[in-house]
Amino acid sequence: MFSEFYQIFGQMVFIAGIIILAMLFSTLILGKILIKQDRLIFPKVLLLTIDLFYGPFKKFSESMGLDEKIVDHIGVEVRNKVNEKRFKSTKSDEKLLILPHCLRSPNCEATLEPSGLVCNNCKKCVIGTLKENAECVGYKVFIIPGSTFLKKIIEQNNFKAVLGVACYQDLNLSMMKLSKFSPQGVPLSRDGCFKTKVDPKAVLEKMGITEEVSAENSSIKNISPCSKETPDKHSF
Repeated sequence: MFSEFYQIFGQMVFIAGIIILAMLFSTLILGKILIKQDRLIFPKVLLLTIDLFYGPFKKFSESMGLDEKIVDHIGVEVRNKVNEKRFKSTKSDEKLLILPHCLRSPNCEATLEPSGLVCNNCKKCVIGTLKENAECVGYKVFIIPGSTFLKKIIEQNNFKAVLGVACYQDLNLSMMKLSKFSPQGVPLSRDGCFKTKVDPKAVLEKMGITEEVSAENSSIKNISPCSKETPDKHSF
């Protein structure tokens, strides 16, 4: 009797393993199609696999000869697609912009408070310009050093949508936690813990702000949509 039970149990475990591997492989293929062709297929299956098997999926990707970062890349792209419509339909004054402190200049003059860094718009980095533009259209802006600050922000603020900037891993995990807030994310173009970079045009476009950006020096010509004056260029 026990031998039959263990035999059936073993068969069930084997079948479950095959199903999981099939899900991981399918998600990897569909994710690469999304990244390369901008085609979203079976989004619920993709999110279920990424969220439920996040760790194993990374190991599986490595075993397939791929960088484990592809899992977070796929996660961010899927969540952006799935939540894009709801995010755009939400009023700007019901949205948050979350920026990482690693974007700041080495000569940053900002002070650290319980809500994060308080930027004084010294124009030494991209944070001041993004903050100015975001606040102009109604966003609340937070510049945070870590996930502890993010938890406080969620608890202490009323909002319906959030736009975040971070490395792919932090972005994917944060968007996973904030799934009910129609999250949108812009990955850093150069990540790390210091002197990171982001495409300012990509962040502004997510906010619905169209600016002329110089490809040569990545500077925004029209610093703020609130200002009617012609501003000087500020290099990031």
